[in-house]
Amino acid sequence: MNIQISAPASQSSRIRNSVFLQKVTVAEEAVKVIGHGDTVAVSGFASAGTPKAIIPALVGRIHAARAAGSNFTIDLLTGASVSTETERMLAEVDGIALRMPYQAESTARQKINAGRMDYVDIHLSHVAQQVWEGYYGPVDVAVVEVAGITETGELIPSASVGNNKTWLDVAEKVILEVNSWVPDAMDGIHDIYYGTALPPHRRPIELTDVEDRIGQPHYRVDPGKVIAVVETNAPDSASPLTAPDAVSEAIAAHVLEFFDNEVRRGRLPENTLLPLQAGIGNVANAVLGGLDRGPYRGLTCYSEVIQDGMLHLIKHGTVRFASATALALSEAGIAELTSNIDFYREHIRLRPQEISNHPEVVRRLGIIAMNGMLEADIYGNVNSTHVMGTKIMNGIGGSGDFARNGYLSMFLSPSTAKNGAISSIVPMTPHVDHTEHDTQVVVTEQGLADLRGLSPRRRSRVIIERCAHPEFRPLLTDYVERAQAAPGAAGHTPHLLGEAFSFHQRYLATGTMRTFH
Repeated sequence: MNIQISAPASQSSRIRNSVFLQKVTVAEEAVKVIGHGDTVAVSGFASAGTPKAIIPALVGRIHAARAAGSNFTIDLLTGASVSTETERMLAEVDGIALRMPYQAESTARQKINAGRMDYVDIHLSHVAQQVWEGYYGPVDVAVVEVAGITETGELIPSASVGNNKTWLDVAEKVILEVNSWVPDAMDGIHDIYYGTALPPHRRPIELTDVEDRIGQPHYRVDPGKVIAVVETNAPDSASPLTAPDAVSEAIAAHVLEFFDNEVRRGRLPENTLLPLQAGIGNVANAVLGGLDRGPYRGLTCYSEVIQDGMLHLIKHGTVRFASATALALSEAGIAELTSNIDFYREHIRLRPQEISNHPEVVRRLGIIAMNGMLEADIYGNVNSTHVMGTKIMNGIGGSGDFARNGYLSMFLSPSTAKNGAISSIVPMTPHVDHTEHDTQVVVTEQGLADLRGLSPRRRSRVIIERCAHPEFRPLLTDYVERAQAAPGAAGHTPHLLGEAFSFHQRYLATGTMRTFH
């Protein structure tokens, strides 16, 4: 896909510092500082704030090197996923040797699963610390999109923050893309915290309310490290938005009924609940849409991304304030935000992902974590990343940050996949991202299993009865009953080790987890 970039004759009003103005150049010149084997950290989170000019220029440089008989790859570090175009362009030319920490594009996924690209899948809250500790070696070049540069040389963030503060701090060289498409009024929506430190010098993060401001609105950078400034005028890639289907709506209904029950029991505050975190996708949008129809008002959200549904809730007063690290909006959502940016700036805060996902803050605020999964087993272990236990889908992202530390940890999924061939409830997950200790509630369109206070044997019954698809319940019930009856081998968490992965083995052999009797 060709990214159309319009560069007006002069955008210098966005570059108000003379030192940086002197560094303005074109992408093709700036990218020459990137060499084979470099570790390159780029801005972007859920497609927002991804560099628009440098990546195509880098792909051209890789093409030229290959044509001349030279190898050219980089290690790519990001906030989370970047725009699909960025990931695809680099993957198609085999330009990535190592990728970290999250990806969501089919070409890159295929190369990772084929062993042609190394991929490190880690919790998003761990990225900044691990880079500071040098786990990935020195960061040679950072490429960071900003909305402008102030008179004093500070950088105005764009539509995502992610790990940009860390990239600017640790990189040996920095390329800035100043994107004039980002509305001027975006200035002030960000809260960039400079108080983090490595052990033993850490101090408490004084964030006690979703609305708190604990940092400053702009990034800082050493001007001496900035080797180029490239001017662009290009929109972010829109995140696709699909209307919730009947399955998503059913899952949402179970979640909302659960919230109502928790309020009645005094475990959640009336009207306002606790701060919400929701992953990306149809189910999350369906839950948010249901909140708008319910009794709740003045809600808060403390999450990674803000989607269209969140803008709707803010606009209608259902949500009082939302904190995240990025915007993941459709074209209509982008238009809504830019048209009413003065309003949304008063109700949204964008922070570095090491703060948006920080375990200390998540625990203190009492987050209600709602995340998707590929499958769960009968004891509550969750696989959210690997198809059939081996093939990466996207990555763990920030779900573990919220699930392990939240007040409530919920995992949501349709009960089947592949037109009913795959059961999302299995005897044992062949890959575990979230153990049974971090899973409190499992929800499918079939129902909701509240696992709190239940032993493994009781959890298995509740999950099968309430979450498994009716077609798979007899198979799962038969498995667990035989496991529990196994002489001398049942144990605390009963399994038949020779059959624990039989659902997956059957699918790989026949194309379905169903049996035919």
